[in-house]
Amino acid sequence: MLLPRVLTAIVGIPLLLFVIHWGGLSFALFTAGIAALALYEYGVILQMGGRPVQRVVILALGTALALCQALGGPVAPFVALMVVVVMLREMAAKDSSLDRVALTVFGAVLLGWMPAHLALIRDIRPYGEKLTFMFFVSVWIMDTAAYAAGRTLGKHKLAPVISPKKTWEGFVAGFAAAMLTVLAFRSSTPEMLSLHRALAVGALIGVGGQVSDLAESMIKRAVGVKDSGALLPGHGGVMDRFDSFLLSAPIVYYCLVF
Repeated sequence: MLLPRVLTAIVGIPLLLFVIHWGGLSFALFTAGIAALALYEYGVILQMGGRPVQRVVILALGTALALCQALGGPVAPFVALMVVVVMLREMAAKDSSLDRVALTVFGAVLLGWMPAHLALIRDIRPYGEKLTFMFFVSVWIMDTAAYAAGRTLGKHKLAPVISPKKTWEGFVAGFAAAMLTVLAFRSSTPEMLSLHRALAVGALIGVGGQVSDLAESMIKRAVGVKDSGALLPGHGGVMDRFDSFLLSAPIVYYCLVF
């Protein structure tokens, strides 16, 4: 329904803009909180689909990993420790499962470590706030353009097995929208991004954001659910709302830094 979507946006968008503006610890905690909710949903839907996962471990360690990354902590030692803990936990289980180890570590990395790069983008000086705002707006416009073009013009299926409704026409429209949005931001603050870097960032958002969406769709299809949850009325779950950042956040960050 439209009303729940609008009401969620009325509350959620100002909150997001506030934490982006505030930055620092506030945005790091916000990012880790989003990761925690996504990890919880991941554990729930995997259990619903009969897939093995260490729900308590993934929620605790995945959130800690996200917070460690968001605050610029020692990520590599923590990942090593996480793998050890997951393995030891599984060895102690009566029905030890290698699949449970793999799905637990995979979920912690995908939903904990990767989106936490958003906090690192916010910390880029001196344009972290504008870059983060640009990233979110680009993804929102990309998603809207891809959906609209797919509904009105879409004829060629993009990934029929993973997400039957997505089309190449929608993908191209989303890619173009992301590119144009980044270039529009650059035109207002040209010192923030060089032209070649703006083109690279726009392309990475346009491709990475939509591939991220497909990645989340692949998880949901594997467990047989339509939405990751119902926490956000009219929008589904947190995974559904932030899926475009899962793969794109790291690649955009490293493009901006290196």
